[in-house]
Amino acid sequence: MTDGSVYFSETGDEAKRFNIQDGYGIVKLQRSGVMAGIITGRISKLVQRRANELGIQEVYQNLDNKLDAYEHIKQKLNLSDSEIAYIGDDEPDLAVIHHAGFSAAPLDAVALVKKYVDYVCKRKGGEGAVREVVDLILAGRGHGK
Repeated sequence: MTDGSVYFSETGDEAKRFNIQDGYGIVKLQRSGVMAGIITGRISKLVQRRANELGIQEVYQNLDNKLDAYEHIKQKLNLSDSEIAYIGDDEPDLAVIHHAGFSAAPLDAVALVKKYVDYVCKRKGGEGAVREVVDLILAGRGHGK
């Protein structure tokens, strides 16, 4: 949902840039009955704020092992791997990528991740990659673009 950059002010405030089209895509996805979640290795109040704005209830931050959160979500929502799509861009995402029924990576993901995903986006992270995947999922469910 971001370009992976973290901006710090001289006073130590953190800033991130989120793509509006990605956000609207997530809203559309959830309105269609598909839940969205966030699993991230960092911890950020901004990520939680953005998740709240978009109605994302499953938010897991500050994780060394993202697979633990994935398995928790899967159990909590009674899902199988084949019912889960995952977007990741770096090595900590690989364990989940190997389990998810559909996996994708933004164009600017590291080469190792792009090697293992089902789909490499035409767009970069923070520049509409999430929306691109959302549109694929909705089209696959017969909702069009």
